[in-house]
Amino acid sequence: MSNLSSSSSSASSSDQPSSASGPVASTPITRAVLEIDEYASGLGWDQPARLFALVDTARLRSDEPELATQLGLDDGTTPAPLTPVEQDEIPAGTPLDEFLATIAWPGAVAGCAITVERLMLPPSAEASVPEDLDESALVDWVAAHPDRQEVRMTVAVLRDGTRDSALRLREKDSPTQVLTGAGLVPGLAEALSATFEA
Repeated sequence: MSNLSSSSSSASSSDQPSSASGPVASTPITRAVLEIDEYASGLGWDQPARLFALVDTARLRSDEPELATQLGLDDGTTPAPLTPVEQDEIPAGTPLDEFLATIAWPGAVAGCAITVERLMLPPSAEASVPEDLDESALVDWVAAHPDRQEVRMTVAVLRDGTRDSALRLREKDSPTQVLTGAGLVPGLAEALSATFEA
């Protein structure tokens, strides 16, 4: 994960989201989160988790001009301050927390982000969760629950601790229905922040 040039794609977009098309990106990290959400949306549902390095766009253009060209950052438009660069695929079957514990980012990486799909239950269903279920049985129980909802979570953190996230429900799969906020997925944000502590 230490070589940015091994990455193959960017979620970068030159169009800043507007209130007509979705949430307004008021900060660089929010804009990066929404770009990644839009990129993941274009791939459809039932996708594996995807990890991204967030790099300072100006620094990327000066330090890695070939990669910047490959990512379309020299097309004359004003790029976003942060460029999401997709990393190698997360190994299938590896628990996400174990995988994130193996990551060490080079100094050129300003932050990182991940997008994952999960099943969630509304708060009203939490009281009905049977006790004494192991993790596998709990996953099966949630998957069979009639009120379950599929959600795509995109979470980003910067080295300085700044974080943001976006949630998109499968049943409301529209840019205008994306919920953003720094504290929506605190556990995943903490796990991403820990990748900068090594």
